[in-house]
Amino acid sequence: MSLQIIKKPVVTEKSIALANQDNMFTFEVDRKANKHQVAEAISALYKVKVLSVRSISRPAHTVKSGKRRMTSLVARTKKAVVTLAKDQKIDLFDTK
Repeated sequence: MSLQIIKKPVVTEKSIALANQDNMFTFEVDRKANKHQVAEAISALYKVKVLSVRSISRPAHTVKSGKRRMTSLVARTKKAVVTLAKDQKIDLFDTK
């Protein structure tokens, strides 16, 4: 169940800063998953206590890349920012 809902962690400068400062971790999740399902999946997968989940649905958009500046379509995605209890953490985001 949790492997189908949680696709991958989002590891960017901003997400690492949120993880180190505010104990908030960012994941790319299934578009059809709701906040309760995301919280259950994170709790089961990483054995942590989830306080809150914020979700962001990102629309499909086009990007230009490469030498010829070819246009390609980026699919719709959904991100979830998960806040954990103060004494909890996920080792994937640890950069210290």
